[in-house]
Parts: sequence; C-alpha cells; structure tokens
Amino acid sequence: MRRGLRFIPLALLLLTLLELAVFVLVGRAVGFGAALLLVFAASLLGLVLLRREGMRAWRRFRAAAQAGQPPGPQVTDGLVGLAGALLLALPGLVSGVVGLLLMVPPVRRLTAAGVRRSTERRVSSMVAGDLFGPRRVRVYPGAAQPAPPQPTPTPEQPPAAHQPGAAIEGEIVDR
Repeated sequence: MRRGLRFIPLALLLLTLLELAVFVLVGRAVGFGAALLLVFAASLLGLVLLRREGMRAWRRFRAAAQAGQPPGPQVTDGLVGLAGALLLALPGLVSGVVGLLLMVPPVRRLTAAGVRRSTERRVSSMVAGDLFGPRRVRVYPGAAQPAPPQPTPTPEQPPAAHQPGAAIEGEIVDR
C-alpha cells in the first residue's frame, strides 16, 4: 500500500497536465468563454450534488443501522456518489466527465460492486460479513471428491474437519 503512495504526486501532475490539455482543446473547439462556462457549471453542479449525496448517504446509513441491516451496501453506494460529486465539483473537464459517469446508476452500481469486492478482499471474513451481510455460497451437486488422507488426530489435536482452513466444496458468488 505504501509503495503506491509514492506515485500520488506524479499522478496529480499528470492529471493536471491532462486537464489543461483537454481544456485547451475544448477551448479551441467551442471558444474559451464557453469552455470556462462549462467548467464553472460542472463545478457548481458538483457542489449541489455533493451536499445532496452526503445527506442521502447519511440517511441510508442511519436507516440501515436502525433496521439492524448490514450498512456496507449503503456505505459503498454513498462513497461512490460522494466521489462522483467531488470529482464533478473539482474544476476540470476530465474529472467532471468521470464524476458525471459515477452519477449514472449502472456505472455507479458497477463501481460500488468493485469497491465492495476490493473491501472484502482486504478485511477479514468476519468484518466483511458484518459490513455486507452473509455471503451466498453455491454448492454443486455431484459425487464428492475423495479427500486426501488425513493423519490420525492425537488427543491434543482436533479432527481435520474442525481445523481452521478446512476446505468446503463450492464457489462464493456475489449477490
């Protein structure tokens, strides 16, 4: 994780250069005043959406917590909405387009699902269950595969089926 942090200044510099190049290209195509007005309107829309998305995310999180449901889906959807509104509020055409895309429901759902999968990989299964609820497991019918021979347990050692990391046949699927 820390190795990736060293590239943030370079990424910000490249993003600034990209924003500037796109602004110049759009300014040449539609005029400097129109391009400036477009950036200003996108930033204003982003500020309005930032407030709306923040309030919406907070209400949905509170409702899930009061209902005793896992708050993970509401939190990830709220974070994606807030990120989209924040990118839209930043002055720039490229960040505005990315922010606007994150506000479109199908893109928002795909992004939220990606955030959820990434979060589930980075936290323990117990924390992931608390955040997102129980995971569904698909088990395929058929002949059981022969298990590899297990050493005979000693009185101090529990049977293999109760050891941590014992294999379960099946596949974890997203909801």
